[in-house]
Amino acid sequence: MDMTSKERAEKSAQSMWANDSASKWFGMELSSVDEGHAEACLTVETYHTNGLGTCHGGVIFALADSAFAFACNSRNQATVAQHNSITYLAPGNLGDRLTASAREVSLKGRSGVYDVEVHNQNGEMIARFTGLSRSVKGQLFDE
Repeated sequence: MDMTSKERAEKSAQSMWANDSASKWFGMELSSVDEGHAEACLTVETYHTNGLGTCHGGVIFALADSAFAFACNSRNQATVAQHNSITYLAPGNLGDRLTASAREVSLKGRSGVYDVEVHNQNGEMIARFTGLSRSVKGQLFDE
């Protein structure tokens, strides 16, 4: 029986999530996946804050990177980051609920481009991330 693209994305995400200790350690949750799309979120806790009392930029980057990873692996093709960049637009504050929404912009051959926006619970964009991916050998599950 053939899978739909949504079913493949969900199964790919389940396979990745089972082994993703880092995202779990940060306190992230995967809220949705589809082919070329993923959303990850976390609530900013005290251990996420920097010396200024706001969410550490590395935590925001990690959240965006995780959403990117689930989006670019949604076709059951092992895919890694080739280059990522982020622009911080506003601080994440203690108690904020941050959501990173990744979407595929382009996929040509083994290379992909993804945009990720990170918003707080009020819909304010706090960061914009661009990820470049490269597919490698292997699949996340046997198909």
